[in-house]
Amino acid sequence: MRNLDCDNFLGMTSTPSSQARLPYHLPVMAEQVKAYLRPALGMLLLDGTAGGGGHTNLMLEAGAEVISLDQDPEALAECQKRLAHFGTKSRLVESNFSKAPAALDSLGEDRLLNGALLDIGVSSHQLDAAERGFSLMQNGPLDMRMSPRAALTAADAVNTLPVSELTRIFKEYGEEPFARQIAAKIGEIRESKPFQTTFDLTEAVTMVSPRRGPRHPATKIFQALRIHVNDELHALREALLEIPPLLAPGARLAILTFHSLEDRIAKVYFREQSREWIDRPEWTAPRRNPSRIFKLLTTHPITASEAEINQNPRARSAKLRVVEKI
Repeated sequence: MRNLDCDNFLGMTSTPSSQARLPYHLPVMAEQVKAYLRPALGMLLLDGTAGGGGHTNLMLEAGAEVISLDQDPEALAECQKRLAHFGTKSRLVESNFSKAPAALDSLGEDRLLNGALLDIGVSSHQLDAAERGFSLMQNGPLDMRMSPRAALTAADAVNTLPVSELTRIFKEYGEEPFARQIAAKIGEIRESKPFQTTFDLTEAVTMVSPRRGPRHPATKIFQALRIHVNDELHALREALLEIPPLLAPGARLAILTFHSLEDRIAKVYFREQSREWIDRPEWTAPRRNPSRIFKLLTTHPITASEAEINQNPRARSAKLRVVEKI
């Protein structure tokens, strides 16, 4: 199975002059998200990953109130500047979307939400800033934390985890065919010199898996470490437990994913929670699904247009799925 974000995120880079022209973050499928969430005056919406405020801005322009979460203080500072003119209609909280109930409590907000967006991708700024350690094409500290307050860095992981655990991470989160060999090489190198930079890691990977095509051989390794460091899959699963009770009847939940592991979680959850009937071989007849809380609005994922992909190649791997609370 293909990890959809590999080609479009970690291996991309920009020249300093091009970075100067780029916005902090380009929101993906912004118009599609707006069309499905239908922001309007009187609605209270949640943007689970504020990023550069692009999705939030569209919701606010349509008249909705928006609570925007992000675990990255740099992203929130950017949103504060961009969205200040909306006044109290825009509220920002430093939080992971998996902690949405606590975030709303911190604001004293007890209304049910009329819609929510979870954008699971890494922001353009995080990828382009060498000092964040996400990009394998720029040398920087081996960090990869979305929140600077998190304890574990990618350097901590590669320098301290057992080789067997690194192998599991590379296989499970990166679906890397050379996971065992790369983990063993990391274990060998760190005995004499700890890993400190992104190029330290890419060099180790290429010793085992030389570059043979357009994609860098360390791409899946960087993806796997990023997922592990930020506990991304657990955060998504936790959000899918915590956010639905916050939604009013008729509210829509949209999830925007960028690789197959996250998309599979969203797809399975939406399918199980929207299926009207369930059947089992031992039953004499199908029964109504007691877990049904949603109506499925996207039987197949929505993808970005070719025009958007040409403008923002990172949109190529994006998939949007949407359900409505019943």
